[in-house]
Amino acid sequence: MAATLVLIPGLVSDSIVWAPLAEAAFGFTSVRHADLSDGRSITGMARKLLDETPGDIIAVGHSMGGRVAMEMAHIAPDRIRGLVLANTGHHPKREGEEVKRQQMIDLGNRSIEELARQWLPPMLDPARVGDRDLIDSLRAMVLRAGSEVHERHIRALIGRPDASAYVADITCPILLVAARQDGWSPIGQHQEIADAAPDAELVIIENAGHFAPVERPAETTAAITEWLARRFGETQ
Repeated sequence: MAATLVLIPGLVSDSIVWAPLAEAAFGFTSVRHADLSDGRSITGMARKLLDETPGDIIAVGHSMGGRVAMEMAHIAPDRIRGLVLANTGHHPKREGEEVKRQQMIDLGNRSIEELARQWLPPMLDPARVGDRDLIDSLRAMVLRAGSEVHERHIRALIGRPDASAYVADITCPILLVAARQDGWSPIGQHQEIADAAPDAELVIIENAGHFAPVERPAETTAAITEWLARRFGETQ
């Protein structure tokens, strides 16, 4: 049986992040959209997806979802055939991070609309912050998630595993997708993962920020489907 492509969104995100990839892969492989809305820890999310998905998996994660994907490979290396890690990181909690994260929790609990207004523009390529269709789509996604999901996700990130401690042990093929204008998860951070992992390659999406799969869906999807075809024959 072919591996299931498990598409994992990030913080306060849902299936719109990976919808273009799901459409491109449909008919060539089994595709599953992960729902992390009830997740309270990165490890818990990883175990839930492993429990819910039978057989082998190619895990595709964006941002926080990339951390979940790496944790899946750490927990069940025999079942994870490949990883796609987009706009993500592997470092443990940094000094002073918890204070800043708590400020975001407090803001989201006061007003999820205000959180979306403040949080989204710095996540994007600066050239796209005036793109109302893009902003409105992402804003609607954040509002769908709501403040409770936001708080759970932030607390999961505060307590995240240190993936840098085990990334060198992940032997499956890895595609790292970085974006040129991503100031939150910079290219160098992805290069560190690529350098540490035994079988990894890096692709850079131009003219995109932290939401590269949404900002540049055609380019991001093309990079991933080309890699899937080359390494697994899972798509055209």
